[in-house]
Amino acid sequence: MLGTYFYHEIVRKTVVSFGTLFNQIYVKHYDQSGNVESEIKVPLAYGPRQKFLARLEQQAELNRAVQITLPRMSFEMTNISYDPTRKVSVTQTFKAVDDKTRVKKVYMPVPYNLGFELNILTKLNDDALQIVEQILPFFQPSFNITVELVDSIGEKRDIPVVLDNISFQDDYEGDFSTRRALIYTLNFTAKTYLFGPIADSTDGIIRKVQVDYYSDSDPKTAKRQVRYTATPTARKDYDNDTGSLLTEDVDRTETVISLNDTSNFNVDDRVIIDSEIMKVTAKTSNSMTVKRAFSATIAATHVRGAKLNVLSTADDALIVPGDDFGFSESTDFFETGADFSPTRKLDI
Repeated sequence: MLGTYFYHEIVRKTVVSFGTLFNQIYVKHYDQSGNVESEIKVPLAYGPRQKFLARLEQQAELNRAVQITLPRMSFEMTNISYDPTRKVSVTQTFKAVDDKTRVKKVYMPVPYNLGFELNILTKLNDDALQIVEQILPFFQPSFNITVELVDSIGEKRDIPVVLDNISFQDDYEGDFSTRRALIYTLNFTAKTYLFGPIADSTDGIIRKVQVDYYSDSDPKTAKRQVRYTATPTARKDYDNDTGSLLTEDVDRTETVISLNDTSNFNVDDRVIIDSEIMKVTAKTSNSMTVKRAFSATIAATHVRGAKLNVLSTADDALIVPGDDFGFSESTDFFETGADFSPTRKLDI
């Protein structure tokens, strides 16, 4: 099992997502009249604070033209640890579809905690307080970030980022040439998930659900009485088949629409104009009576020349996972005691 190459970049994505939380922090300085004198976007970089402190100490000459500027922030990942409190069955799987609509078999991910340290380095205490106050209110004590953990199957999860603790220190000892550095340290834990290899699945996409209801809980004597069936129905025209054009504008309440040709439509057809789906209840050679706002869509106005297409079973078969779709539901009642065979797909 070990040795199968895969790399989802989950740790890297989590590190990048954590850093983006703090890339829009500003510090403002005011004059005696309360007007904004300067506004600084606090720089953010990945790295340990010791690196920036060393840079400060190596540039003790205050008259040099170039030196590191404060305030600034740095962050780094400090540890990775397994989280047993979020563990699920190691054999549990779920189905997913990749970007080419192929069905994949995915094992449940493994929960891991990533530790992060955010360091705030400032020269003025007020600068540090401004930065801290722009961060703390969002963590109570966690803040969720959405990360696309596995691109190939579009697996997105909300990752809680928990603020564990806060500490600060003031490095003020030294002579007059030594720069002061106030350091606030915030420790976080990101509760992420790590996925293993993604395997192909021989199972297809579920396109029909069928439930049989029985008159008793005893499987030997119970008689089947009701069958409920649900199948997905398209909410857009996938095959771009032949349609017709409106010959007049249609408002939100009209139920009779005029077309240049109705020969391609039949009573009970589902038709779509723009994003509104309608059901045909009657037709003539150049007009149709329709039921508006069908299949949970919203009635809208449509202008002359808009194209009207039929939504057929061919469109239903082309529904792509992730698209918006509706359901066609039916209920059948039985008087016989026959059972349905899943393998033969018929009543026996």
